[in-house]
Amino acid sequence: MTVDEFDVFVMLPENRHRLLEFIGGEVVEVVSSNYSSMIGSSVAGKLVIFVDNYHLGFVTGANGGYKVAGERYIPKAAFVANHKQPEPSNEPYNPIAPDLAVEVLSPSNDDREMRIKLVNYLRAGTTLWIIDGDRKQVGVYSAKYPPIIVGIKDVLDGGDVLPGFTLAVREIFAE
Repeated sequence: MTVDEFDVFVMLPENRHRLLEFIGGEVVEVVSSNYSSMIGSSVAGKLVIFVDNYHLGFVTGANGGYKVAGERYIPKAAFVANHKQPEPSNEPYNPIAPDLAVEVLSPSNDDREMRIKLVNYLRAGTTLWIIDGDRKQVGVYSAKYPPIIVGIKDVLDGGDVLPGFTLAVREIFAE
């Protein structure tokens, strides 16, 4: 399937309520777990509070799709700065790649798909946080800096994308 065929496919009536990504030329249905959804919602909520307090842009949740390096992704959370896009898109997949994407691993994730997404996010200039709930850690990936892994005793920060934003990793996994 081509990306153009995918764009038509997702708009078919029987697919409009499904969460579909286009990764490496394949259609992938996003299937989450309560645990990964809880983690994604928690991080999205903390991002919304910070971004809204400083009027930095907007944050989308697990239904907000993006066009990233010619593919279609639906991260658990994403941030787009005002200077890049002042208003959210009404398209099914925002044509502007996010400044920050948050992916939360779930049992349905495939290593190959995550590697493809990581490379494409970086190509698009997106900073990526990959949250691993089983290991209680966050991988931070940026085209500007070497990747780092922050663990349960560490603090995640917004780096160049969200200067001043901090989040204790233990808060991500609070039960």
